[in-house]
Amino acid sequence: MSGVSSCRRWSVPQLVPSSSLAKLVGARTAAIIDCTRGLDPQTIAVRRWRSRVIAAAGLTTAEAARRRAIGQGNTVAIQSSRPLREIIRDNALTFINLVLFSIGAALLLIGRGGDAAVTAGLVAVNVTVGLVQEVRAKRTLDRIALLTRPRVRALRDGREVELDPSEIVVGDVLLLRPGDQIVVDGRVLDASSLGVDESLLTGESDIIAKKPGDTVHSGSYCVTGIGSYEAERVGAESTAYRLAQGARAFRRVLTPLQRQVNLVIRVLVLLASFLGALLVLGSFLSRAPLAESIRMGAVVAGLVPNGLILMIIVAYAMGAVRIAGQGALVQQANAVESLSNVTVLCLDKTGTLTANRIQLEEVRVVSGEDEWVRARLADFAASASGGTRTSDAIASALGGAARPVRAEAPFTSERKWSGLAFADDPQHWAFVLGAPEVMAQRLGIEPELQSEVERLQGQGRRVLLFAGAIGAADPLPATWTELPAGLRTLAIVAFTDELRPEASEALREFAEAGVAIKIISGDSPETVLALVRQAGLQASGGAVSGLDIAGLDDQALGEIAERHSVFGRITPEQKERLVDSLVRRGHYVAMIGDGVNDVLSLKRAHVGIAMRSGAQATRAVADVVLLNDSFGSLAPAIREGQRIRNGMENILRLFLTRVLAVALLISSVAMVDAGFPLSPKHNSILTFLTVGVPTFALALWARPGVPKTDLVRSMLGFVLPAAFWIAVADLV
Repeated sequence: MSGVSSCRRWSVPQLVPSSSLAKLVGARTAAIIDCTRGLDPQTIAVRRWRSRVIAAAGLTTAEAARRRAIGQGNTVAIQSSRPLREIIRDNALTFINLVLFSIGAALLLIGRGGDAAVTAGLVAVNVTVGLVQEVRAKRTLDRIALLTRPRVRALRDGREVELDPSEIVVGDVLLLRPGDQIVVDGRVLDASSLGVDESLLTGESDIIAKKPGDTVHSGSYCVTGIGSYEAERVGAESTAYRLAQGARAFRRVLTPLQRQVNLVIRVLVLLASFLGALLVLGSFLSRAPLAESIRMGAVVAGLVPNGLILMIIVAYAMGAVRIAGQGALVQQANAVESLSNVTVLCLDKTGTLTANRIQLEEVRVVSGEDEWVRARLADFAASASGGTRTSDAIASALGGAARPVRAEAPFTSERKWSGLAFADDPQHWAFVLGAPEVMAQRLGIEPELQSEVERLQGQGRRVLLFAGAIGAADPLPATWTELPAGLRTLAIVAFTDELRPEASEALREFAEAGVAIKIISGDSPETVLALVRQAGLQASGGAVSGLDIAGLDDQALGEIAERHSVFGRITPEQKERLVDSLVRRGHYVAMIGDGVNDVLSLKRAHVGIAMRSGAQATRAVADVVLLNDSFGSLAPAIREGQRIRNGMENILRLFLTRVLAVALLISSVAMVDAGFPLSPKHNSILTFLTVGVPTFALALWARPGVPKTDLVRSMLGFVLPAAFWIAVADLV
């Protein structure tokens, strides 16, 4: 179906008028943009009537069913995890499997059907083990997505109903309030201080004010105000669907171990091909029997360590199972080993170091009557349309009554403040609650007040300033973006957020695993620094503010990211830049995120880690999902990854030693024309006794530890002399 717009030639739907709902969403319907240029007056009148009536009552159930039947329903599901076809493709079409398949085909051609069957069996096992683990992870994520699937409020048959997103059809009138996800593309019919977060689509965290006639895109969120919009582009035509198809791309990124193993396999394939060519040439010149040539070819084909790949895949799968038992779900099998390479872990303090249970601790009135200021602060928190944990904590402690709002500035991570002006206030006060360092630009905080703020922040308190300006411009814009003039501080507001019980132990385990911690938070640098010190983290270089790094080039930002461990008042864009700078400087970076603003940072990191309770978008792009929302389960996962990685190094040393020793033996015997030294049976027995049995012990005995940066180079000192002396011993 081509793009749908309000200009589509629809028949007039069966609608039920509703005067009460008309008052809610129909007051500004006349402002909706309709395509009327070049149309006759009667058509224009019909379309305007249609917009007004739909806005007042919505579609009937019968009309919605008719539209769904003709293909105008939101029937395409957004992927909450990797598609099954891509999981199958990524596990089947690997370089190693293609090599093994080629070897099996070659063995079949020379009449070694049994050996070919064994090789094909290895390919099947490789694919099956990876599929089982990743499909289990997919099903878990799909179940989580189903439990957290957003419901939408719509107008049907003249009343408000809740719908599953799959039940939406073109022309449905959908209602918005703070926290609602926009699930299809549409055009705003009615808006009151409506602000939308489009950061998942644009990467920009600013709240976008919407008015009647504006377009809203699926994948964005309502953060302030109320409104309604008419569904226009649904299913495969929606922005969210296109985003899910392109932004995730679910591409498999090879880990360092996988890249180096692939390099080793390529070298061994070339070595086997070279030896095979020599043997074929020798057999041709010596007129050796065909059976002897086939026997030699089977032994040479065995130089490719197919059992090594099976061991790696099984180790990945077993590691994923063990990690899942500790609360970390691995989406891709190789993420188990990716965790072992992590040298830097970036995270926010909220929900990781702290329990994210904010409580109002103190309201210190510094200007005005104490009771009046507290009442205004309570009303402010109760009336904010975009409820946050901060406003909830204030409302819970102080009470307050929701009052009509004439203007609102919702909190954003970019601004660091929120504002309200009450419609029933004859003095036209404008109240603002925000971060002290941001408010200071307009307030001019006195030294005594600044000292008190710093004292509270030094104790790990989260501190905000409550300020007001009397006689603010009337009317204020429905959503204003600048602090009003004439502000004066009314109160210091302090909050507490308790440390998680496991925070200190987790930080100690990360240090033992060789992982550096970078705390990147939107809170004040002083507050974050105090909390991380309470948790036992030795923060190098002190705390850095987002104001300090604004405008820095990549080189300067990278140096700061390298030296410092605590960053406060950081915007989502700055967070992404910090992660990117650490990646550019050669670190293997993991990033923990939970909100839509973290998606870009998660994708930029080598390992993206999401919380179970986080946004569906973050879970979809993450490599690992923390099912218990505790980053304490991540340290054991990293240690498990290191143990697997170190075990794989030992196994690879053993395989390479065996292969190189056999290659040297074959080459040496060929040079003295002493006959071929091995039969396929002898080679199989030798491989089983010297490699097969020991590898299981090596995998079990492996210990965690920081992996070496260059695996191949680190093994040469062991493999070359060991293979040489083994070959010499065999010759003797």
